[in-house]
Amino acid sequence: MNQPLPFGSARHTGPPADLAQVMQQVARGDKDAFSTLYDALAPMVFGIVVRVVRDRAQSEEVAQEVMIDLWRQAARYRPEAGGVSTWAATIAHRRAVDRVRSAQAAADREHAQAAREHRTAYDEVAEQVEIRLDSEQVRRCLRGLTELQRQAVTLAYYQGLTYREVAETLRTPLPTVKTRMRDGLIRLRDCMGVTP
Repeated sequence: MNQPLPFGSARHTGPPADLAQVMQQVARGDKDAFSTLYDALAPMVFGIVVRVVRDRAQSEEVAQEVMIDLWRQAARYRPEAGGVSTWAATIAHRRAVDRVRSAQAAADREHAQAAREHRTAYDEVAEQVEIRLDSEQVRRCLRGLTELQRQAVTLAYYQGLTYREVAETLRTPLPTVKTRMRDGLIRLRDCMGVTP
């Protein structure tokens, strides 16, 4: 098989051959017949591909793949289904569309990944800031409670003690602890702007 020429140039070796006969010879593995087929179809194939892909380098690559497909699939060509040029044009168009879709899918994946990474980083920072702000607000609001309210709430909510355990720890009657905790929680709620 002769070395293929760059797309857009062709060897003009004489009058155009009957491409259906050339295709039959290509199907039998005739490399000279493929050179003839290449010269006849490569410019058309490249033209179709470049109109779809719109990038010369990628278009040359896709057009080359189409020509290789024609070599490999020559035995599948059926003259009754249409001319060789039509068959080659169909393959070229499909390959070009596939390349565009593949490139778009890759770009979409990269964009989605970048968005996920950005969102994850933003969400983590936002969450840390929110926790820090909430913690500051809770500490500020806790300072507004009486000493007994602050101790009772801290023991119950930060150390997980029951009302009875809080009462025992503070050596305060259980009803008093319950009342102080209720009053303390109401003041915390109001301070933090939480609606009941």
